[in-house]
Amino acid sequence: MRDISYRVALGGIVSALCLVTMFLAGILPALYLLLPGIAGILLMIIAVEVSTGWAFLTYIAVSLLAMFVTFDKEAALIFILFFGHYPIIRFYIQKISLKPFRLFVKLLIFNICILAYFYATVYILGLQDILEEFDGLGRYGAYITLVISNIIFLIYDFDLDVMYRVYRKKLMPKFRRKR
Repeated sequence: MRDISYRVALGGIVSALCLVTMFLAGILPALYLLLPGIAGILLMIIAVEVSTGWAFLTYIAVSLLAMFVTFDKEAALIFILFFGHYPIIRFYIQKISLKPFRLFVKLLIFNICILAYFYATVYILGLQDILEEFDGLGRYGAYITLVISNIIFLIYDFDLDVMYRVYRKKLMPKFRRKR
């Protein structure tokens, strides 16, 4: 394990990059889901380089700051409820040897988080217009949206796996040689 100054410096740099990414979600509102996802991927670096515990501390710091600093509270909320902690929790989930059970756990966590995000957006942020939009989609609109969200989640999960491999095989060796 690295010394404390390395961990603090890396945590500070990744936190700053996450906050810049979250801040950009307020400037580029069309990317309010993509940018928190990228911020979550950045937290994966700390989990790989230092530890998952340190990554959780960084996640908590970024989450608190994102609620105060960012313009887009929806983006901050989705980061807090899913994109911030999932890439870290994923390290533990990947240790499950049974692939169908691993997939079940991933989907369960995603659905709990996304439903918590939906209800927090509607009732805490006060965006009741979302409920009216689902009424316009018909009787099964919410279910169709949830199924599509699950498909997009599986793509994001695959992307996390690809980013992890790229970091471990391509980027990490380059940084290790320079020290």
